[in-house]
Amino acid sequence: MSGSDGAPTPQLSQSQLEDEIARTRAELAGTIDELTTRLDPRVQAKQAAHQAKQAASDTGTFLSGGGLPEEDPDRSRNVKLLLGAVVAGAALVAAAVLRRRS
Repeated sequence: MSGSDGAPTPQLSQSQLEDEIARTRAELAGTIDELTTRLDPRVQAKQAAHQAKQAASDTGTFLSGGGLPEEDPDRSRNVKLLLGAVVAGAALVAAAVLRRRS
């Protein structure tokens, strides 16, 4: 028997094969559990709520002169997105008010 690189692979005993299968099954079960947790809508909603609260807090810190969070680029991005959304919303409201006055 030879491996994918052409080198011969050693023959494994029955017990070694069974141990390898048991290890592979355990790894697969762990991977499936992790994916199930990551894809759970409740977990995703909880993470989204946490990120929204963190972005609001970071934005407050930024507006009070504390600067952007440098330790996490995602948090800095979220502050910029939140500020952009606020500015866009204010622009839409201003445009609507000006349009009604005309």
